[in-house]
Amino acid sequence: MLDRFLEKTRFDSYRDFADHYRVKIPERFNFAYDVVDEIAARSPDRTALVWCDEAGAEEIISFSRVAEESRRTAVFFASLGIGRGDRVMLILKRRYEYWYCLLALHRIGAIAIPATHLLTRKDIVYRCNAATIKAVVAVCEAKVLDSIDAAVGECPTLERRICLALPAKRAGWMDLARERKAADDRFPRRPTENGDTSLLYFTSGTTGMPKMVQHDFTYPLGHILTAKYWQNVEEGGLHLTVADTGWAKAAWGKIYGQWIAGSAVFVYDYDRFVPQQMLQVISRHHVTTFCAPPTIYRFFIKEDLKAFDMSALHYCVVAGEPLNPEVYNQFKDRTGMRLMEGYGQTEMTVAAATFPWMEPKPGSMGMPAPGYDIDLLDDDGRSCEVGEKGEIVVRMDRRKPVGIFQGYHKDPELTAKVWHDGIYHTGDVAWRDEDGYLWFVGRTDDVIKSSGYRIGPFEVESALIEHPAVLECAVTAVPDPDRGQVVKATVVLSRNYTAGPELAKELQEHVKRITAPYKYPRIVEFVTELPKTISGKIRRVEIRQQDQE
Repeated sequence: MLDRFLEKTRFDSYRDFADHYRVKIPERFNFAYDVVDEIAARSPDRTALVWCDEAGAEEIISFSRVAEESRRTAVFFASLGIGRGDRVMLILKRRYEYWYCLLALHRIGAIAIPATHLLTRKDIVYRCNAATIKAVVAVCEAKVLDSIDAAVGECPTLERRICLALPAKRAGWMDLARERKAADDRFPRRPTENGDTSLLYFTSGTTGMPKMVQHDFTYPLGHILTAKYWQNVEEGGLHLTVADTGWAKAAWGKIYGQWIAGSAVFVYDYDRFVPQQMLQVISRHHVTTFCAPPTIYRFFIKEDLKAFDMSALHYCVVAGEPLNPEVYNQFKDRTGMRLMEGYGQTEMTVAAATFPWMEPKPGSMGMPAPGYDIDLLDDDGRSCEVGEKGEIVVRMDRRKPVGIFQGYHKDPELTAKVWHDGIYHTGDVAWRDEDGYLWFVGRTDDVIKSSGYRIGPFEVESALIEHPAVLECAVTAVPDPDRGQVVKATVVLSRNYTAGPELAKELQEHVKRITAPYKYPRIVEFVTELPKTISGKIRRVEIRQQDQE
């Protein structure tokens, strides 16, 4: 399958990869027809998904089943009047029916809007009206269904409410399992264009309402980079990316690039992350490649990793936030595996990474991915020298990366603000070392300006995490009348440590020893947990808001 979309598939160095990686984009490419149906026709019994949940239920799903069930789902959706360009919200957590629904919408040419089950009534009203959503498909959980029912009166475009499998009749709702079973399994190919929108992701910024990121039908081809050359998935392998389907990380690690590269996708359906349980699942199902945010690895290294059979697992990558070197070192010491970092956004595919030919530098996001002409610009728009901090931008005057977003839906002003003069401004700050490796500093809004110094939260967090008392931490800025801002550390303690002024002082002195003294946290707050997104990213913006309140 890779040969169909790449001019060259094997590379012997990063330089070879950067110079010769090229994607061949077919006319009217549609992932459902041109990948899923092709694999199902050639190898109908080939495993597409291995799914299990916390209760012990398991499903091994072949490509022929995925193709058939997605066709049946498409027939049902089309019978409701859902057509090309219509928008459908999917609130499906990690249920395997998500794959049927997403592919069904691709077949129709409709627009899928993945969403988290944590949305409130207010969130649902905003999304339905901002994106003129026509239908919603949801998991059969009372809290989710109640939130949608509470919102429906304020959502004039929302015509259909569909539940995966209703345990009992519920007014206004349809049962997807029953309707899919009754539907025909034939769904002739419908026309789509490469430039049509196929996915719409709501992504939150530090201010304002969530942005609507648009991706077109060529977006899956951009994730060949992500899966094959960063996650290093293999033909016949089994890949696990820790992500809920409501977030773009699911597109990165749970369908497109993995299937094109020949790997099956493993789905662990859980509500609460328990490190031992996830390690047991990885061991029992012989997962071969693994991708997770740093939070997951921080908890893993607190476990006895030798108690689990990790023999099948041979490659691990990390993204979502920068990785603290201490976590990298401990994980490598205990497993022998290097953690290969990657960087991207909902708006992009993997834009920079530590690729297989590269020696990782713990804490660095690696080097630019092929097709991404990355530069660092200072406040005056000048390209930064080695060691200078600047905003990460993608220059597109010479080439546009496959998989980069189309813009923000219904917001040309915001699109023009971040994408102008042939440059996409990411809003992230980094610096480049003498070898060309990029080092993340923080969001432009996260960078702390104290007494004339610019302090990146990550460098302080990395110092703190080296102390055995610190399990997790988040560093933010607090306004200060004398210094402008001061550094605050919000800390979750490891077992057997007790919060108090003495420990706070010890952590402050520790940071002074590890890094420049001016970076130490003048405020240390101990908490039992940090606010996070469902995908595991620390929400520093929430900490700042709580401090302001």
